Formats: sequence, structure tokens, C-alpha cells
Amino acid sequence: MPLDSSFVGRSWPATPPYLVGREKIREFAAAIGATDPEYHDPEAARAAGYPDVVAPPTFPVVVTMAASRQIVADPALGLDYSRVVHGDQKFAYTRPVVAGDSLVCVNTVDEITSRGGHDFLTTRTEVTTEAGEPVVTVWSKLVQRGEE
Repeated sequence: MPLDSSFVGRSWPATPPYLVGREKIREFAAAIGATDPEYHDPEAARAAGYPDVVAPPTFPVVVTMAASRQIVADPALGLDYSRVVHGDQKFAYTRPVVAGDSLVCVNTVDEITSRGGHDFLTTRTEVTTEAGEPVVTVWSKLVQRGEE
């Protein structure tokens, strides 16, 4: 069953706030092998102009993957997650994520297309602080493989 194209343009309410912790940034940086001192040491981060440790550029995946459940768990969309592979990811930053940020996400379905028997779902997540300050926009493309 193809994805429901009426979902294009649909947005969901903002997620509950996610408080970015210093240790979460350090753990993420260690997991991806990012050794830059500003990812681990508050003094190095302050010397580089940040108020606290700064997150590696792909860190928002931690927040946006959880937020995307609003979309992928909606049975009306018709997504069979057992057939999904990740197709693409893109980030457009207004400013870096730093420890102490309290972030909320607003998800929108930007595009649904079908090609070669596969469905492509592009989502956009606007990540802001609780106060509404823009931080990063994250696009994700999921591919639902065709039934075999």
C-alpha cells in the first residue's frame, strides 16, 4: 500500500522539551569518534566562544529521531517501518547546539513520492529552543522498500 500523500504539508504539535546535557554531548562525541576538545571540555568550549560544550553537527539526530515517531507511528500514513531504510539526512544550522539548551521539535512532512515501486518520505524538523530561538532545521528521507 503506498504512503498517503495527503500527509504532505501536515505538521504536528511541538514535542516536549529535550534538555541537552553535557554528558550526552560527550557520549555522542565519543560514540562517533569526535575528539575536538570543545565537544568534551567546557573550558575549551568557552575558549572557542561557546557558553558550554558544543554538540557535534549530527547530534540533533538524538532529538529528531525520537520526535519523528509522531509521523512514522501514525497508522493512517501507511508506513511499514519493517521495510524502511534511511535515505538521506541534511542539517541547516542557525546556531550550534550547546549543553544547557532546552530544545523542542516541530515535524512536517515535506514530500511523499514513489519511484520504482518504492515510497520516499521526506520530513522536516524545525528545532528551536523552548523560547522559540531557531537552532537547526533537519531533513530526513526515509525509503519504504516495495513489497517483494
